[in-house]
Amino acid sequence: MSEAKTVWNVLIVDDHEMVRTGLRTYLMLDDRFRVIGEAGSGREALDKLVAGAYGGVPDIILMDLMMPEMDGVEATKAILGRFPDVRIIILTSFLEDDKVVAAIKAGAVSYVLKTVSAEELIYAMQGAMRNMPVMSGDVSQALTRGLRRRTAEDEAEGLTEREREVLMLIAEGKSNKEIGDELFISIKTVKTHVSNLLMKLGLEDRTQLAIYAHRKGWVKEIRPGGSGG
Repeated sequence: MSEAKTVWNVLIVDDHEMVRTGLRTYLMLDDRFRVIGEAGSGREALDKLVAGAYGGVPDIILMDLMMPEMDGVEATKAILGRFPDVRIIILTSFLEDDKVVAAIKAGAVSYVLKTVSAEELIYAMQGAMRNMPVMSGDVSQALTRGLRRRTAEDEAEGLTEREREVLMLIAEGKSNKEIGDELFISIKTVKTHVSNLLMKLGLEDRTQLAIYAHRKGWVKEIRPGGSGG
């Protein structure tokens, strides 16, 4: 993807129609960007991208964080797994440390709060064109805090980042095949991670692993309907 492009295709993913309309209306005023489509959830965005429903692959995706069906972190992982050249900017009202860390680890270029000005959003999009992260001081501090805490937790438990991901998916009741599909790894690799988890944590089966993850508070909260994020 080259910065020399004169017009950048943008996909807006947010579960609130008014947010999508506002973003589309503003971007229409800037001839550097062309909105090629919208989606109300990460799942809808992924399915339509795979089906070619937008008439092409966007250069930039403005991605909401908390959405039904598939949230912004899951959608970022899945979309980049299929379309690695896309630049994804998380645009959300949430500033929790863990959410910032999860989004960046999933591959988002930047994490931007919905309270930013239109000019600041455009600046972040310009940064995405060059694959350069643009974050406010508050977001950068949240990212630093979150990374420090996660590193400390991982070292204390002796778990790798991938093992934590597998553990959380086990806690959500997913099968080895479903875990493999979501993380883009083979079933054999999933089984290896499960064995390592049982050994490191001194547990006997998947049920105990799920209970362990819930007690640690590592399982994502399931939010019914639109979540406003």
